[in-house]
Amino acid sequence: MFGTIFNTMMIIVGSIVGSIFKKGIKDEYHDILMQAMGLVAMGLGINAIVQHLPSSKYPVLFIVSLALGGLIGEKLKLESRFNALVNKYSKGNLAEGLSTAILLFCIGTLSILGPVEAALKGDYTYLLANGMLDGITSIVLASTFGIGIAVAGIVLFVWQGSIYLIAILMENSLNNDLLNEVTIVGGILILASGLSILGIKKCNTLNLLPSLIIPPIVFFIIHLAN
Repeated sequence: MFGTIFNTMMIIVGSIVGSIFKKGIKDEYHDILMQAMGLVAMGLGINAIVQHLPSSKYPVLFIVSLALGGLIGEKLKLESRFNALVNKYSKGNLAEGLSTAILLFCIGTLSILGPVEAALKGDYTYLLANGMLDGITSIVLASTFGIGIAVAGIVLFVWQGSIYLIAILMENSLNNDLLNEVTIVGGILILASGLSILGIKKCNTLNLLPSLIIPPIVFFIIHLAN
């Protein structure tokens, strides 16, 4: 768990540093940072999709995952409940920034493969590299949205910790195909988040979040069938 703790601390420290910078940032600089973050999210999302979609052995699975996951999220009203909770304790557009931060930090190759490598091989390279990248990203996000971005560090700890434990318990069942499908869906969610930040199209990204659990369920069913 050392790598995950390091990753979490880098996000928290980065958020503190970024929030200090935020106090002296003029509106025009704030706007350009928002645009930068939107473009970064779109770029990372497109990269994940382009990199992993050609390797998919189930090219329709991400469509089914997004459709079913979206219906589940809409039924649970995840987006509105999350926004109401965040807005209750903060001002401004922290909810949008925090949802973007959670996706950027949690849904990526390094963030998913890192705990798996640590659990199965004792290799922390991915997690340490991811921690450095997330630290820099959190500085920029916090300078735009505020100290509340640090909450994403807690979410990341739970996320990576869960993957770490699952990897230990399912050592023989985890495979690259499953990780590939989860990354494709995650890439689409990150892209959607970027579209929202840039004001191109408001996407209820959090309502789509349950899409991430569909590939593991499908793979589990396939595993049982075999």
